[in-house]
Amino acid sequence: MPTISVFMEVADSFIPTAGTVGLLPMVTYFFLIVAMFAFLGMFIFALVSPRMTGPAQESPVYSTISSLTIISVAVAGLTYYLIQTYYYNTLSEIATVSDPNDRQTLIRESYNAIGQYRYMAWFITTPLLLFQLLNLLRIQVSAHKRQIAGLLMATLFMVFASYIGHEQLSFDNEIQLVPKLVWGLIALIDYVSILFTLNRLWKEFGGQAHPAFRLSAQIIAGAWAIYFIGYFLSLTPIDFNWIHLAFTLADVVSLIGIGMIIYLVNMNRWTINL
Repeated sequence: MPTISVFMEVADSFIPTAGTVGLLPMVTYFFLIVAMFAFLGMFIFALVSPRMTGPAQESPVYSTISSLTIISVAVAGLTYYLIQTYYYNTLSEIATVSDPNDRQTLIRESYNAIGQYRYMAWFITTPLLLFQLLNLLRIQVSAHKRQIAGLLMATLFMVFASYIGHEQLSFDNEIQLVPKLVWGLIALIDYVSILFTLNRLWKEFGGQAHPAFRLSAQIIAGAWAIYFIGYFLSLTPIDFNWIHLAFTLADVVSLIGIGMIIYLVNMNRWTINL
């Protein structure tokens, strides 16, 4: 009887396949799971690596990866656990629907719900990425408190304004085009101002910055640009799975990429000159 019960539970459990939900949703689900595992792996690496290198090789910037990167990837990993769980439930519902339009409606509604988790995570990880970038610029925090505080506040406002725009939904979860567009433009203006500020700091302190700063800045600016592109694409009839894929890859590249760059810098293994 226990064996029969186990078989019944397995048979009743839902496992999504391309045959039941479609290929693109399965690719999206694949990368959501991979991202969750990648952040878990980076979390473990960031915890273990200080013990592997020893105190003699640690530096002020390396201590950043021991704290900021651990926090960032932990938040991202937990967020992607929540996202893939919700998306899995969406796929189980899609499997019961055959009409393509109804399936797209479910994808759009789930995107609006899942997006909340993303913005809540970005509200924490985005300023942490910026602070890691400033470490590579080797700017003295005590001497430039006002500029750094202004950048951090602008970054938080950029994410929060985008979140408010994301939440411009009707009672039936349909996107309200004009309010979302307005909030998106407000956040975009803030994003441009952040880039101008970083460029001004680069011109002022670029001579003392580590060579990895430029690549790191490009990664972060590129990831944020992808977030904005996805934000405005949600106002179009695009399949929202493409936005999920773009956001997921941008999260992995930015969070893990910056963490590994700082690790290589502080292990004196950075040999790329840009």
